[in-house]
Amino acid sequence: MTRSRLAPGTGIVTVPGDRPVLRTADGEFLRIDTGRVGTGELVDLLTAGEEPHADPSAPASVSASAPASASAELDRLVAAFEEAGHAATEPRPAPLAGRTVHLLGDPVLTEPLSRFATAEGAEVHPATADGLAGLAGRRDTAVVWCLDSPVTEGLWAEADRLPARHTAWLRCHREGAHAWIEPLACAPGDVTSAHVRLRRLAATAAHRELAAYWTGHRTPDTGPHPTEASAALIAALLTADLIAWAGDGSGRGTALPARRRLRRIDLRDLTVTEHPVLPVPDVAPLPAPVTRSKA
Repeated sequence: MTRSRLAPGTGIVTVPGDRPVLRTADGEFLRIDTGRVGTGELVDLLTAGEEPHADPSAPASVSASAPASASAELDRLVAAFEEAGHAATEPRPAPLAGRTVHLLGDPVLTEPLSRFATAEGAEVHPATADGLAGLAGRRDTAVVWCLDSPVTEGLWAEADRLPARHTAWLRCHREGAHAWIEPLACAPGDVTSAHVRLRRLAATAAHRELAAYWTGHRTPDTGPHPTEASAALIAALLTADLIAWAGDGSGRGTALPARRRLRRIDLRDLTVTEHPVLPVPDVAPLPAPVTRSKA
């Protein structure tokens, strides 16, 4: 009979002369009250996933006189592990299982991202800018666009409409020695690339210069282009955002949720900084001027 096994990342620590302790996947240590169940029985069951053999450490009176009650107590103990998420009968599915990811952009970034997303269970497909409208409205679908260059004006305008129809939208691009990973957007009101541009312009005194840089008034690009290491880092961070999207959209253990986080990666030393960013509300149109007729 197949039984529960410890969830990935958890383990039972046997402390000499004391009760066993559960180390959770988050690194917490929780003391286990095994009651009349021997530690060996519990460990055998949760590690082998099979009915345990007789536990030599269990009291003789328990093994001989009350095997039925001890078995029931073991079942209740395992059920408690299951309810808390520390054990399960089946392994957890890959975090991106059942999700489809469409990739556009430069191969130096999309190729490692394709490998990472596939390894996490996603179904990955290439996409084209002309086909984005046909992806809108697919809730289990994400579009990721990666550029080894600045974003030209209007390039991401069509993709910015995807979150309004609950299709996830994620993107990154490079400006000189910095790569930018913009917030995951998957619902109406999330941060789009247009919002990020407005926020960045508002946050710098050199807004005219930054706008000119984006529109192409600059000298030819001198890199640095992503290396194998930096491309893998960018792809891993993008994959983490996709996993957050497939979960609750926040990201475990991070200060900022994926939907409100702008990341900057310095390609020279691979340092990563995070910046909070909020959507820009629509501005109400100015009222029409009132014309007064002369009497």
